[in-house]
Amino acid sequence: MSARGVFIAGTDTGVGKTRCSVALIHALRATGARVLGFKPVASGCLPSPQGLRNEDALALQAAGTDPAAYASINPYALRDPVAPHLAAAAMGVQIDIGHIAQSYAELGRAADWVVVEAAGGWRVPLSDSLMQDAIPRRLELPVVLIVGLRLGCINHALLSATAIAADGCPLLGWIGNLVDPHMAQLGANIETLRRLLPVPLLGIVPHGRDIETDAQAIAAAAALCIAPRDLRNA
Repeated sequence: MSARGVFIAGTDTGVGKTRCSVALIHALRATGARVLGFKPVASGCLPSPQGLRNEDALALQAAGTDPAAYASINPYALRDPVAPHLAAAAMGVQIDIGHIAQSYAELGRAADWVVVEAAGGWRVPLSDSLMQDAIPRRLELPVVLIVGLRLGCINHALLSATAIAADGCPLLGWIGNLVDPHMAQLGANIETLRRLLPVPLLGIVPHGRDIETDAQAIAAAAALCIAPRDLRNA
């Protein structure tokens, strides 16, 4: 049986996709599942003795149940901290959706679940002819949207949810990550998002860096992910 997966998208860059992805990996591991992280495309990679390495991809690698080769977890490690299509062009790299699918399948043979983290926001070009939404569509993955809770998040969340639906990808729910601990009228903003987004709130991740607390905060996301497929796609 092949692994099941979920695609972690964000309303923007810097909204906590990696933090929430790591927390979801830990929450799924708590159910007894074998779980691996996957960062198909990463910009802003730093040189190391082993080659280019990305901080987010390394965090996903460390969170997984079993060691996995870095090249499988992050098949496209791009040097410049810019949009992926620009970083790829600067290195003379052509991002190929087929190669991404092969890497995902390789991870899936060693896990029950693969948590796939997007690059940046939803509408991100990977090349002149390839957009990021091709990844969850090719891999047939449902989407969880990470909403960075800060000024402007309502607009970003609603636009992202609309784009995800327009691209034909099933949206499971959303997770709020408290990026700005001093956000004005936080409760009112969360309630507005609950009312206007067409999918359920799966958890609110507090400000700070505590994996156990994060995993507990998004336990609802893990529960929804492991529900029967017909329920998840209802």
